[in-house]
Amino acid sequence: MLILPAIDLKEGKCVRLYQGEMDTAKVYSEHPEEMAEKWQSLGARMLHLVDLDGAVAGEPRNLGAIARILDAVDIPLELGGGIRSLEVVEDYLQLGVDRVIMGTAAHQNIDLVASACEKFPGRVAVGIDAKGGFVAVQGWQEITEKRAVDLSLELERIGVSHIIYTDIVRDGALTGPNLEATTELAEAIDIPIVLSGGMHSHDDILAVAELEDKGVRAVILGRSLYEGTIDLTRAIEAVQREGDRL
Repeated sequence: MLILPAIDLKEGKCVRLYQGEMDTAKVYSEHPEEMAEKWQSLGARMLHLVDLDGAVAGEPRNLGAIARILDAVDIPLELGGGIRSLEVVEDYLQLGVDRVIMGTAAHQNIDLVASACEKFPGRVAVGIDAKGGFVAVQGWQEITEKRAVDLSLELERIGVSHIIYTDIVRDGALTGPNLEATTELAEAIDIPIVLSGGMHSHDDILAVAELEDKGVRAVILGRSLYEGTIDLTRAIEAVQREGDRL
């Protein structure tokens, strides 16, 4: 199971939020490329980037920071936040991003996601952020009436490479992941799932690893790494094997 360190970008800085609220942002570095280099040096094989400003604005907002991170490391990057057009998908892939993550667009315009999957097979993931099992959009500002499981099934049919599942209530709270909801989702679809939100301890890592045979292929670590409740090297040694990839 892959361990993906998260780098969330706000105004060009590396931050973490609590339950997706922008006014809770805590700055961990004003030079996110240095954080990227650190996680790579500790064994990360892929990084998970989010343009938080872009998620709210609906278009890219941290291109400079993203470009510096791409220059700083040579491991693959997946990137989400404000990707709501085919042009933006293409621009990011040409810039050097390995995979793009679409979110709000998957709920509002699934035909757009289908077109992106057709044009760039294997390079389009979708982030499903949920609260109480229902999809949240617009940078988590709006809770829809769409169940995460139902949307995931639709996305699997159109060729999405993997689903990044985040429980908003757990995100940044260091209270442990929502294993029950993740298991339900993993049992409903066949494409890989990346779990995000709530990771706090090495026991959480081991618990998520138990779901690998159900299709949970990676876990994203954010605040737990920045606050030091999980050691990246130890986590990688515990669950990440040679050849693991999304």
